Amino acid sequence: MRILLADDHDMVRDTLAAFLSREDDIEVVTAADLHDAVAIIDKDRPFDLVLLDYSMPGMDGLKGLETVINTGATRPVAIMSGTAPKAVAQEALDAGAVGFLPKTMAAASMVNAIRFMAAGETFVPVKFMTAEDPEETNPLAKGLNPRELEVLGGLCRGLANKEIARELELQEVTIKLHVKTLCRKLEAKNRTHAAMIAKEAGLF
Repeated sequence: MRILLADDHDMVRDTLAAFLSREDDIEVVTAADLHDAVAIIDKDRPFDLVLLDYSMPGMDGLKGLETVINTGATRPVAIMSGTAPKAVAQEALDAGAVGFLPKTMAAASMVNAIRFMAAGETFVPVKFMTAEDPEETNPLAKGLNPRELEVLGGLCRGLANKEIARELELQEVTIKLHVKTLCRKLEAKNRTHAAMIAKEAGLF
C-alpha cells in the first residue's frame, strides 16, 4: 500500500510517517506542501491514498483537494486537520474526499482509518461529526449580564422603559438603571445610541 502524506508541520508529518512505516505493507512518501504533493503525484504515481493537511501552504481551503483530484492520477484523497470544524469535513466529502482525519485521533485508529480509505471506503469519525460546535459569544455580549442583554434587546426593538418593564416583569425604575448601566458599558450617549451599537455589532 503506497501512501502520500502531505503536511507542512515537520513533527506531525514525520511522526505519522514513522508510525505508518512500521506496518509491513505500508510505504509512505511525504510532501511539505501542495505544490510538492502534486509534483510527486505526477512523477511517482499511483498512490493508494493521498492525505492532505487542510491548512498547509497551497491548499487555499479545499481548492487544493480539487486540484489533486483533478490530476486524475490518484484516488482516493482524504483531508487531515487539527483545527477545521465538522462543516469543513462535510464540505470535503461533498467535494470528493473519501475521508476526514482529525489529528487528535489515536495513531492506531488513524492507521485503521487509512486502511479503510485505501480500500475505497469513506471514513469520518462519528464522534467528531456528532459533537456540538461551541457557541460563539458576540464580543459585545461578554461584558453584559443576562438581564442587561434582555433590556438591550428591548431597546433594539424600540420599546419604552415601561414596555420593557412589563415584558420582563420588573419595575420601571429598575429598567432605567439597566439602561444607564448599558450606556456606560457600551460607551453610548443614550438609549438610541446603545441600540445602534448593539445592532452594528450584530448582537441583535
